[in-house]
Amino acid sequence: MTTEQIKEFIQGGEWKSIAPEIRPSAIKNADGSIKPFYLTRTFKYFPGDKFELAIANSADAYGKIPLAKIFIKGHMNWGGEHPIADGAQKVDFVADDAYEVTPMLQGFADAMNQFTKGFSKWEVNQPQSILQKEFTPFGLAEGEIFSECDLMYIFNGLMFWGARNIDGRGFDTEKNRPTNLQIPLIRHT
Repeated sequence: MTTEQIKEFIQGGEWKSIAPEIRPSAIKNADGSIKPFYLTRTFKYFPGDKFELAIANSADAYGKIPLAKIFIKGHMNWGGEHPIADGAQKVDFVADDAYEVTPMLQGFADAMNQFTKGFSKWEVNQPQSILQKEFTPFGLAEGEIFSECDLMYIFNGLMFWGARNIDGRGFDTEKNRPTNLQIPLIRHT
């Protein structure tokens, strides 16, 4: 598919994770192994290259113990073909309209209260905006707009994005853009 065909195809409805996904985090366990990160995603695309992404993090592989919710809203920059598969496209997600974090577990709220400054007290089910704020747990500096150099590939009606780098590196630069596919999202109307 061309970029324009992908844009037309992904409009309308929500795209959701098939099941909880596992990703490597940048955090290491005491033994030096990479700590797993579990999540589900819900994505919406709007005309004008606008998007919304809701991420539900969980403390377990089956998604039964909610840890935190993340909501980002912004725009997408399309960068041309990606070599992973015919029709795959480079896409950058820029969270320049909204970036919110909601603790869903008291332990997560407690950790945020210990490691963040300049926020209201973190409480379960109470979202706070981290847009352009220093947020050490996510490696964000004051005034920084979060963005990721990712990819998008549509195959058999499924939406694939890039799989995380196995060492937990983010997609913060072109050099770190993914070279493999994550499990797909499916359309819900």
